[in-house]
Amino acid sequence: MGTLIFFRGRGRKMVAIESVAKAFLNMESMTPKKLQKLCFYAYSWHLMFKGESLFENRFQAWVHGPVDPGLYHQYKEYGWALIPQEKKIPKEISSNPEIAEILESVYDSYGHLDGDELEALTHSELPWSRARKGLKFYEASQNPILDDDMIEQHEKDLEDE
Repeated sequence: MGTLIFFRGRGRKMVAIESVAKAFLNMESMTPKKLQKLCFYAYSWHLMFKGESLFENRFQAWVHGPVDPGLYHQYKEYGWALIPQEKKIPKEISSNPEIAEILESVYDSYGHLDGDELEALTHSELPWSRARKGLKFYEASQNPILDDDMIEQHEKDLEDE
């Protein structure tokens, strides 16, 4: 997939999830599971702090946590193995200091965790658990994780600080 730029709202350019993923992969080599969760938190943080979607893609409440199906298919060949580190940050990220700062902050907050730890963290939070309500832990799901639930989680986290 190429790098696409979408327009939304007040004329702000939305970035491609693939560019966000490559920016995280520039920071380190990681498993697809960890990459999914970092992209989820980047989307969630951008939504909370900027009031807008970071990219067009939406996450679903899969068994192992939030997953973007397109990103999953792009990296599924790696399974549980590490995806090679990217040599460059995509221009649409490096040329946007606000987005680059959010990605760095997400990585600073969660980058020390592995995919399993990030899975456990997302399982403990409202957005994923609410989207999975009524499902057994092993049941497949394409239920969307809602933006409003992400915002509610962040507001709760800020109150707890």
